[in-house]
Amino acid sequence: MTISSALNAGVAGLQSNATRLASISDNIANSSTMGYKRVETDFHSMVISSDGGQYSAGGVRATTQRLVDQRGALVSTANPTDLAVRGRGFIPVAKASEVGLGVENPNMLLTTTGSFRTDSDGFLRSTSGLVLLGWPAQADGTVPTYPRDTSDGLRPVQINVNQFSGEPTTRMNLGVNLPATGTEAGANGDTQQLSVEYYDNLGNSQSLNVTFTPTVPATGSSNEWTIVLEDSVNPGTTIGEYVVTFNDNRTAGGTLATVTTTSGGAYDPATGSFIVPVAGGPIEIDIGLIGTSDAMTQLSDSFAPVNISKDGSPVGNMTSVEVDANGFVHANFDTGITRTVYQIPLVDLPNPNGMTALDHQTYQPSVDSGTFFLWDASDGPTGDVVSFALEESTTDVAGELTDMIQTQRAYSSNAKVIQTVDEMLQETTNIKR
Repeated sequence: MTISSALNAGVAGLQSNATRLASISDNIANSSTMGYKRVETDFHSMVISSDGGQYSAGGVRATTQRLVDQRGALVSTANPTDLAVRGRGFIPVAKASEVGLGVENPNMLLTTTGSFRTDSDGFLRSTSGLVLLGWPAQADGTVPTYPRDTSDGLRPVQINVNQFSGEPTTRMNLGVNLPATGTEAGANGDTQQLSVEYYDNLGNSQSLNVTFTPTVPATGSSNEWTIVLEDSVNPGTTIGEYVVTFNDNRTAGGTLATVTTTSGGAYDPATGSFIVPVAGGPIEIDIGLIGTSDAMTQLSDSFAPVNISKDGSPVGNMTSVEVDANGFVHANFDTGITRTVYQIPLVDLPNPNGMTALDHQTYQPSVDSGTFFLWDASDGPTGDVVSFALEESTTDVAGELTDMIQTQRAYSSNAKVIQTVDEMLQETTNIKR
């Protein structure tokens, strides 16, 4: 019994060391594989109780575990959609084969890095056939609230490289200096004209025409101007008329004193603006707060548009796509605007090492890993998303070669045990001669 248990223990030793050698060879083979997580083999002794009788060798058993929670070093690349997770969390992906079949909710897989580029259909896809998943944003760039304990809200990230985009103008700042001499007695009463471009809902260029008419008194200075606004879409139609007066005292000379609304949206003294209805919708016009010189002023003897600014943009072509540290996918247009089109969440689990390992450095949640939760990148326990970067393999080749030497010696020793047991059994057989 003791001799045969020694033989069994030697065979178990060979099998266990062969398993360890297999994991070492797998780690070394993937030492240059981006995102690869090394496999670790542990030995566990098997003890057979003798209950005070004859001793019997129990042998050894090998178990392997992929260390998914280990993180490799990040290396920079030239592709803005090369993504890696810095810290805790995983990027959600799906198989391109499922996406190609039009599956509404493809099976979510997890990875820590990936080199994604747009394919013929505009999907952000890696060379290994993985498609990036994310939450689609609305037309205004905001991301709705999606459930965080399920992947049902995730959709394949699809970028339309032929996409056009325009932003309508909703706010405008009229930083204009009106000549103080224009409201003095004896002035010729010349009006001042100003045309400010704005963009309508279709990205077309339109104009807001502003006329400044001074009030010329018989004596002294009135410091009063009438502002009339017209929309180029409907020439000759007044969309707003306001009477403004300016201070002429020593401490606040040239600043707005009063604003009286004749027609159009009422002037709001708290914001220093009023709203006028152009053909494409309302535009908020900022002329400044009472008693300040942050926008409209009356100084000197010259008319000068000092600071004319507005939001909105004409129709432009998409030029590039980038992902920020919070996982937001931004589309950049040649007009200089940037629009959010998707948000990439980071998935976290209680036990990452308990996930099921699949091909292409992807993992699937399991019973051992626990339930997953979708976090905003850099929120909660998760790290952030790094673009222009990939994660290297966690394999340390020097350490693996050292383990290989130890494994080879242990394998040889177990083989020697089997050889010795064989010789002892041979001697036992020779007793009968």
